[in-house]
Amino acid sequence: MPTLLLVRHGRSTANTAGILAGWTPGVDLDDTGRAQAAALADRLAPVPLVQAVSSPLERCRQSLEPLLAARPGLAGPALDERLGECHYGEWTGRPLAELAKEPLWRTVQDHAAAAVFPGGESLRELSHRTVGAVREWNEKIAAEHGEDAVWIACSHGDVIKAVVADALGLHLDHFQRINIDPCSVTAIRYTARRPFVLRMGDTGDLASLAPRPAGHGGGSAPSGDAVVGGSTGAA
Repeated sequence: MPTLLLVRHGRSTANTAGILAGWTPGVDLDDTGRAQAAALADRLAPVPLVQAVSSPLERCRQSLEPLLAARPGLAGPALDERLGECHYGEWTGRPLAELAKEPLWRTVQDHAAAAVFPGGESLRELSHRTVGAVREWNEKIAAEHGEDAVWIACSHGDVIKAVVADALGLHLDHFQRINIDPCSVTAIRYTARRPFVLRMGDTGDLASLAPRPAGHGGGSAPSGDAVVGGSTGAA
């Protein structure tokens, strides 16, 4: 199955203000976020990409603009609401410092699988829709571009954490152990047997994410099997 590069949007005006933006319209990247998006295009230069997908929210679409400008042949961005931000309901637009005093905050931190945002969705629903979207896109891209294809999706922190938790086999209650910074890249290679988390919240060099030549990987492990003793690396 293909490799997915999950990118969290660059820093937004809501991030800077300490506001839970949710689906609030008109939340843009701030100056730092725009610089992060420009740097992302350079970081990904060595990696061939066949498809770009995005949350429909402005901050995600803006984060992909420099990459798409540098690659006029790259398909997308296809907008997929299933990769959109969590529907936080009545929490939307409120300061995080204020929300931290709510009883629900502790549930979100310690028992995420039980968290339901008033007037919004539960974190279980978030996980179900986002993981389902990723798996559907994987099948589509594999059919159109082959098993070694690499695609990119720009989304949001809680969305990416939910997808990573699923890939790692973590109970949703533990997804707060995962940290995803603005404009970081999380890479997951899916196989018929299991997903492999290659990078998580990476803000550095990404050249080693380019597909390797057939037969490379140091070993004789079948596709989908882990290399006993550890991978030989990217060289």
